[in-house]
Amino acid sequence: MVQDLDPFAVARDLFPDMPPGFPFENFDLEELILPTGDDMGIKSDDDDIKEEDIQTQSGFGSCLVIQNLPKAPEEKYEKLMTVVRTIASKMGEVRENGIYMPLDETTKMTKGFAFVELARREDADAALLDERFANGYQLDKNHKLIFCRFDDFDKYAKVPDEYVPLEQVPYKQPENLHSWLADKLGRDQYVLRFGDNTVVCFNDGKRGRADLAFQREYWTESFVQWSPQGTMLATMHRQGMAVWGGPSFTRLNRFAHPSVRLIDFSPNEKYILSYTSHEPVTARDSYTILISIWDVRAGKLLRKFEGPVDEYAVGSSAGPNGALKWPVFKWAGGREDLYFARLGRSKISIFECPHMGLLGKESLKLDGVQDFEWSPAEPLLAAYSAEQGNQPARIVLIKIPERTEIRQKNMLNVSDVKLYWHPQGTYLAVKVEAWTKTKKSTTTSFQIFCVKDKDVPLEVFELKNNKERVLNFAWEPKGHRFAVVHGDGPRPSISFFTMRDDKGRLGVRELKMLDNRACNAISWSPQGRNIVLAGLKNFNGQLEFFNVDEMETMATAEHFMATDVEWDPTGRYVATVVSHVQQMENGVNVWSFGGRLLYSTQRDKLYQFSWRPRMPSLLPPEKEAEIVKNLKQYSKRYDEEDEQLIMQADADVLHERQRALDEWKSYQESRRNYAALQLDFKRELYGPRFQEKEFTIQKVMVEQVIDVKEEPYNAK
Repeated sequence: MVQDLDPFAVARDLFPDMPPGFPFENFDLEELILPTGDDMGIKSDDDDIKEEDIQTQSGFGSCLVIQNLPKAPEEKYEKLMTVVRTIASKMGEVRENGIYMPLDETTKMTKGFAFVELARREDADAALLDERFANGYQLDKNHKLIFCRFDDFDKYAKVPDEYVPLEQVPYKQPENLHSWLADKLGRDQYVLRFGDNTVVCFNDGKRGRADLAFQREYWTESFVQWSPQGTMLATMHRQGMAVWGGPSFTRLNRFAHPSVRLIDFSPNEKYILSYTSHEPVTARDSYTILISIWDVRAGKLLRKFEGPVDEYAVGSSAGPNGALKWPVFKWAGGREDLYFARLGRSKISIFECPHMGLLGKESLKLDGVQDFEWSPAEPLLAAYSAEQGNQPARIVLIKIPERTEIRQKNMLNVSDVKLYWHPQGTYLAVKVEAWTKTKKSTTTSFQIFCVKDKDVPLEVFELKNNKERVLNFAWEPKGHRFAVVHGDGPRPSISFFTMRDDKGRLGVRELKMLDNRACNAISWSPQGRNIVLAGLKNFNGQLEFFNVDEMETMATAEHFMATDVEWDPTGRYVATVVSHVQQMENGVNVWSFGGRLLYSTQRDKLYQFSWRPRMPSLLPPEKEAEIVKNLKQYSKRYDEEDEQLIMQADADVLHERQRALDEWKSYQESRRNYAALQLDFKRELYGPRFQEKEFTIQKVMVEQVIDVKEEPYNAK
């Protein structure tokens, strides 16, 4: 007979280290108290929000107070109210009966202030940031109006009379935002967005594979975007956008911009622009846009630009059917984020950082201006103005902030103009399409401004057949050469030109022309020298890897249905992508610069591929030239170091596997006592039946004859 056992008593014997009450019979869940500070291993995205930082709003967030108004008698009340209404209308939409200016019952004089309630809190925020109101509004020589939020009175009234020192928050070492640059193998990263997943991988070209660095599901609701120097990755959400960085991609900041659609970082990552549009409420209304500019580090809103889309869709900023081309605002080049500008009607509005005000308090007037581009290297602006009446078309170079014209060029019978700055700001190429005398066709010429040379000389050249259509133009990122794709047939030609001869003398010279190529896109290596001639989409992904120094084809290949070509920042590897634009074969091929396929990654619904940018080199041009000259010497040394690092990395992998195996064996050994106790428990629980061997039950069908009887059969 099996002895009756108390299972709870047996459990307490088997697990003596468990807390009192184990296995928790008859316990009340409400009495269960977790250790202080224990989050049970579940991290929250909002751990960084302190309770004291959460402030409630009084409900008057859209109400502003205008102070320092004149104190007028009752008979002039309406006249002063008209002035207040005019000022309030400049702030935004005012609610019905939303303006109140109190009158002193005793003196019958106004009290010198008024309340204005706007339709939206966002309008109040924008008004307080608007340069017309932020520093005071000069009503007359004796009255400078001051604007503040109604809630401010309540907030400052709650400030205690006695100073209370702030609680010291211990310093927390932030993650290194440039950690990926310290990779021992010198690998670059790229981001892939496919389905609901976003992954960041190291490109290990030496071993022909991608190593996962970070992965997150539902990280963004539309797209991701690297900052220009690769420090941060931005994600888009309904509430706004967020920026992430460091080895574990922790959130650095977030920006509240509901339904944000597009963003644009400043070149040195100090600021970020965000854009959204609002559909018209009634048939008489038009589309309106909202562009906000933020301080990236502080997360502070610096200024808003809001208005009908027609106000911003001007010249080159206007797309088909009155749509808006992004970016609307363009950042000036250089190592400091000093200026940004947008195109207006016969003007360019240039804004100065960090106060975000209009440079010189007025826009740059240029009659008929249609397009402009900043130099990537300095605050130098190139602008194109179209012909107007007897006034010819004009290209002008303007130095900012002086607004000095350093060079200009007039042109006649112009049909279209495109501006191409050299990535180092050395040259500006202007592609000019001009009408022939019959006005039935156009000719194409290039006018190149040599910006770094004395007096900015101008070089003009045309293709051998100047009536051919020019499909593409691209400068060599480091050097003096450029490539032009031209032709009217399905297989165009590619011509290479140089701005300098072997002795450095200025002059456009053709180097080589490649005829009859399946190419509709060209992509230079970031280091120059090599270029990929690609036939994307309709050309079925034909690829030609070309060495411009030797003027020879290194390899030809195909990535069927490829839609994009992307070089890594070092120019060692190039990726070809089949994105979700194509229904099938979505994925990425990674090649060496010479055209050798290293590995492929297939991903269904591949929405985005983007290399992580690197910071600009801190080496002077002379040192870079010396490295290029002695590249073979450096390559031999670093190839040996790379081989040692790869061997060490493989050894580290083997060591990690051995460590995991030893850890498993140690765990097995630590559980031997538990297994023995469990065996004794079963032996005591089952008694004599414990000695029975394991058995299985099988179903077997057996046929058995019970009886046989014979009877005669009569056929009749």
